Parts: sequence; structure tokens; C-alpha cells
Amino acid sequence: MVKVMKHFDSYSAQDTREIGRRLGEEAKGGEVYALSGDLGVGKTVFTKGLAEGLGIGEPVNSPTFTILQIYEGGRLPLYHFDVYRIEEPEEMEEVGFDDYIFGSGVCIIEWPEQIADILPAKTRFVRIRKDLARGLDYRSIDLD
Repeated sequence: MVKVMKHFDSYSAQDTREIGRRLGEEAKGGEVYALSGDLGVGKTVFTKGLAEGLGIGEPVNSPTFTILQIYEGGRLPLYHFDVYRIEEPEEMEEVGFDDYIFGSGVCIIEWPEQIADILPAKTRFVRIRKDLARGLDYRSIDLD
């Protein structure tokens, strides 16, 4: 059974971004967040908010084709992974994955299911789900 430490209701992309921002304000160096949810559920919107909470002013985009985007200039660096296209966890060695997840910045990993075997024990899981019965823009966000 999954233990949920925090639950958030989001009724808009702005809400989702704000929840991410608050998490970014509380984030500490060395934290790893595994961000899961269906395509188009708001993972990158959440990450944009987290970056804002870290004080990062530059635009945040999904690194789907590059696997990793590095954002500096905030109180902590943000390492944003999108591992959707990864076929084998060993491919992460090519981008220096261990250097980032065991470093002093904050890591956020979209599609963590692709590399579940190599996620560190300290990983915190963020799950974003739609619930169409509650509206087209509603998202349920759980943080373990």
C-alpha cells in the first residue's frame, strides 16, 4: 500500500503550477522527485512551478528529446529529466545520472517508471491524475 504524505486538489494549470512552486520553496539540495502521470496531465506545468519556487527565472520546457535540462540561477540548481524515451535504465549513465541524483541540486524526473530500478531510496514520488468527474481541468496531486 502506498502511503500518501500530502494530497492537493488542482482545478487549473495555475493551481498545479502553484503547488509545484510551494514545493520548490521548501526543497532542499539532494532531493529527488519522481513525477508520474499520463501524457498531458501537467507534469511540466508542475515542474515550471517548482523551478519558480527555487528562484529560477528562465523558461522551463520538457526535455523529452534531450533527456536532461539543467536550470541554474536559483537558490539551488534544478536537474529536469524526462526519461520517456529511455529503453534501458543503463542509458542514464550517458548523461551522468548518478552525479545529478547524488549531487547538491534538486532533481525532478518525468516518467520515472522507465528507470524505477535505479531510483535512489530517498526518491519522493509525485503522482498527478485527472478525474474527469470533477472537471476537465481538475488534477489530483499526491506527494509521498
